[in-house]
Amino acid sequence: MTAQRTAATEDILAAREFLTANRTDLQAATAGFGWPHPAEFNWGLEWFDVLATEHPERPALTIVEQDGSTGTWTYAEMSRRSDQLAVWLRGLGVQRGDRILLMLSNQVELWETILAAIKLGAVLIPASTMLSAADLRDRVDRGKAKFVIARAADAGTFADVTGSFSRICVGAVAGAVPDGWVDYADSAGAPAMFVPDGPTPADSTLLLYFTSGTTALPKLVEHTHVSYPIGHLSTVYWIGLEPGDVHLNISSPGWAKHAWSNVFAPWLAGATVFLYNYARFDAGELMKVMGRHHVTTFCAPPTVWRMLIQADLSALRNPPREVIGAGEPLNPEVIEQVRKSWGVTIRDGFGQTETTLLIANTPGQQVKDGSMGRPLPGYPVALIDPDSSSALPNSSSALQSLRHPAAARICRPPATALGWMINAAPGPPACGPGRRSLATERLPVGPPGARRSTPLLAALLRRAGSVG
Repeated sequence: MTAQRTAATEDILAAREFLTANRTDLQAATAGFGWPHPAEFNWGLEWFDVLATEHPERPALTIVEQDGSTGTWTYAEMSRRSDQLAVWLRGLGVQRGDRILLMLSNQVELWETILAAIKLGAVLIPASTMLSAADLRDRVDRGKAKFVIARAADAGTFADVTGSFSRICVGAVAGAVPDGWVDYADSAGAPAMFVPDGPTPADSTLLLYFTSGTTALPKLVEHTHVSYPIGHLSTVYWIGLEPGDVHLNISSPGWAKHAWSNVFAPWLAGATVFLYNYARFDAGELMKVMGRHHVTTFCAPPTVWRMLIQADLSALRNPPREVIGAGEPLNPEVIEQVRKSWGVTIRDGFGQTETTLLIANTPGQQVKDGSMGRPLPGYPVALIDPDSSSALPNSSSALQSLRHPAAARICRPPATALGWMINAAPGPPACGPGRRSLATERLPVGPPGARRSTPLLAALLRRAGSVG
């Protein structure tokens, strides 16, 4: 085990404990919270492995399959296994700064690889298993991937993806490894003593996330070793996570929300990441699994909540302590039905790939149905009038006006992305008069802790009345 308890570890622990102590007092949490700003930091070595040393037998990850079979891995087991995988990957040539396209489902190898890559200082490009060959060509090309780790079942999708990258497959049947691929299972024979090659600069790249590309070519969002690993303290606060919690988040790997609530937030809190894999959603079966495994905190998209209320919610005799909705606003009828049956209120929140949780209804605060909530600790937020470009009444006045209509503006904490890395054809101006198109260049957002204001153009906040 490579645990390194450092000043950064202590600063993050102090910040987390402060937020936990003020989990129901948003005003106090906002007034007293400050982001840790380490110059060097490796979340795998200086946080996860430290938790593994202190709580070796605590479950870090539990995965339940549709047939009821269950796998549980402790913090100590995940620490040791990620060390072993890091040693093996280094032997294959993975070096600090190398980019790994990671395309796995909800399986233990996904979390092993995330931790190993962090320890190595490699850069992860998470990818959905639903991507087409054309999507993968774009991600390998623009992401400059040198390694791909994917399920053996998906190896065929890469047949038409050209490039000089190395290919590693997970789940191959013995003796049936696809041609040109290395078997991930071979890593089980590697030594488990990992030695890092030096400190990890906090502002070095850790994650490259492609956005959904709903309205244009997907942007490539660059995150550092602090922006998500430390920045998700805001997500811990929103969910209301506490050490020892069992947290179920329904989300697919490859998208930012999966990293938010299935990696960084629960492990920052010292909680258990809980997954339930199913081929077809069944509300009754989901509640049986939640009850059997004592899920204490639960996050789901509105589509799941709408299906849940069609079932008998009272069948879950021990509902979660905290319930969360994300992705789009929930209608009041859904919130009220859950409140009547479970005695808890679904709390909405807003964030984006480029940030962590920005605005939310937090534990202990009165929830106005239909409202996304209030700015979270560490995020001063102002709502901008699209006509006057000035801050609206009752919103934060700490920031100056923004030219882009109806956008949120934040003073950049370390929880925001370094920027967008784009190599696309020039497009029309994206930021209003006098500003350059973000479709043609990398938008630098500044180093962690920079106190200059930055427009986040994706942060369109529905309407002024939806916050507060």
